[in-house]
Amino acid sequence: MAYTKSTNTIWVVRVPVATVWTSPDSPREIDEKGLSASASIKDWLKVLNIENKRALCDDNLVQSQLLLGEEVLLEERTDSWAKVIVPTQPSSKDARGYPGYVPANQIVEVTSEEWTEKKKAVVQRKHTALLDEEKNPVMEVSYLTALPVVEKQGAFVRVLSPDGEGFVSSADVSILSPSDQKTKGNGEDLIRAGESFVGLPYFWGGMSAYGYDCSGFAYNMHKAFHYQIPRDASDQARGGKEIPLDQVQPGDLLFFAYEEGKGRIHHVGFYYGNGKMLHSPNVGKSIEIIDLAGTVYEKEQCAARRYWQEGEKSS
Repeated sequence: MAYTKSTNTIWVVRVPVATVWTSPDSPREIDEKGLSASASIKDWLKVLNIENKRALCDDNLVQSQLLLGEEVLLEERTDSWAKVIVPTQPSSKDARGYPGYVPANQIVEVTSEEWTEKKKAVVQRKHTALLDEEKNPVMEVSYLTALPVVEKQGAFVRVLSPDGEGFVSSADVSILSPSDQKTKGNGEDLIRAGESFVGLPYFWGGMSAYGYDCSGFAYNMHKAFHYQIPRDASDQARGGKEIPLDQVQPGDLLFFAYEEGKGRIHHVGFYYGNGKMLHSPNVGKSIEIIDLAGTVYEKEQCAARRYWQEGEKSS
């Protein structure tokens, strides 16, 4: 069913992490825990083994993910599924943003003015709890989840969640206005943010602190310092500023291609400095810092791009 957008509402994600699937037929029986209106990515990850996770990539089942409160453009909706565009994830697949499908019960319509024009409480911990009026946990949410601020109340911030008001710990969030987003980080800031995720297991399509894929890791560390870059590595390699491989600096993105750098781009990581790379490798491995020398990546390295700005510093 095609959907006609109201002029004063938008659709946003109402679960901690919503997976963007390739089609409504993509989920398997084992993925059920990631599909409900009370979806828990932690519970879903617990039931997936390495083969299950690898199939998300190999069988082209998953495209991307979204955090609680993120906006989607709704194209079509049935009782079970919503065909959406993610405007904050630039992609060559669609000029408007990243396309895919999310369970219909994982998005909700909200008033656009109260959602888009308020200051945002942005989660700075890997995870924090969204609390109800009695300060009981409602759900655990990820790093970079951003919810409109209603008011600060001492140790807590009252926020607007897609299903009503709630609270987050003041210590776990930064409160940002639209003007704050003009203050951006530099390459060292990107590296510092990424270092805190060393040891986090890779997850195909991952865009949360429960697991990033290679380009999702690059995207989100830039997002943390107010840079919007393309979602996929192949698109990331065409944007930003081209940097000669012998002039890379910490925070620059390194790209890798099959056929010893001459084929299709398949991986991205951060140049860490001193010949090292910070990256989210592949299924079965975790975010790590490695020496490039002597690895397959040394042979496959094909390009470097810079999205950060020299002289900028995060607030």
